[in-house]
Amino acid sequence: MRRAPALALWFGLVCAAASAATSGMDQVMGLLAARRHGRSDFIEQRFTSLVRRPLESRGVLSFDAPDRLEKRTVEPRAETLIVEGDQLTEERGHRRRVVRLADMPQLLPVLDAVRATLAGDRAGLERIFAVQFGGDAARWTLELEPASAALARAVSRIDVDGAGADLLHVEILYADGDRSRMTLRNSTAPP
Repeated sequence: MRRAPALALWFGLVCAAASAATSGMDQVMGLLAARRHGRSDFIEQRFTSLVRRPLESRGVLSFDAPDRLEKRTVEPRAETLIVEGDQLTEERGHRRRVVRLADMPQLLPVLDAVRATLAGDRAGLERIFAVQFGGDAARWTLELEPASAALARAVSRIDVDGAGADLLHVEILYADGDRSRMTLRNSTAPP
């Protein structure tokens, strides 16, 4: 008979924790949605089995709601990638190439995850990923696991962490074992 109160207490704690996580995620998504523009310096490291040391690049990442994302790499070589709507524009030197995102299925979920997170689009994230939220509005994490087997063949998981309306890190674990980690720095985010 003593198990019933203990079980009820445990169930209550689990429900309270789930409710707090939902509330925290709603707060973060609200903060992100309210921020219509953003700009951050980035350092990106790509870890691949093909080379011993990570490949590193630096530049500026900017976002304009609802879906414009620009990644301007300045080191090691100049390159600009602009994602807007359903197309990607790539500029290197004097060359410019425009590609439909539908033609790049390996890249699309990563872009969707970053754009939906920056836009505070919880429903958009949950359409593509199983989402686990941790922390609170002051300091938070998102663990995004592919919701479909097709997506899981390209990406194992995407981890995002932030503070308030600022993304601090985006780590992508690819199904082939490679990974990339982008560290973002802007004027309002803590180190």
